[in-house]
Amino acid sequence: MKWVELVPDRICTTPIKVFLENGLNEDGSPHQETVFYGNCNYSEKAKTVFDGERKAVRLSAVALFNGDISPGKDIEGCVEVGNTTRRIFSFSRGRNPDGTVNFTQLELI
Repeated sequence: MKWVELVPDRICTTPIKVFLENGLNEDGSPHQETVFYGNCNYSEKAKTVFDGERKAVRLSAVALFNGDISPGKDIEGCVEVGNTTRRIFSFSRGRNPDGTVNFTQLELI
C-alpha cells in the first residue's frame, strides 16, 4: 500500500551532508563516514530540552528527510549545512502503520 509522504521531496530544499561517527582513526580523532548527501527540510529554532543527566541542552535546528537516510543504523555524528557544522543531539524515524519508515528527523545542537 502507498502511504502519504509527510516530508515530500518538493519541500526538501536545503543542501545537507550527514556524517556518522564510528570508531577512531589512528590519530585518535573520530572516524567519520558520509551517510547522506542531498536535500532536507531545515529549520532553525531555539528550544531547551533536558538530557538523560538532567542537564539543559539548547537545540538550535531540526532537519527532516523523506524516508530513512541510514537504514538499520543509529544516527550519531554531525551535519554540515552550508558553512555551518552542527552536532546531532537525537534522531527519530516516523513509521507508517506497516512498519516502513516515512521520514527521519534529526535534532541538532
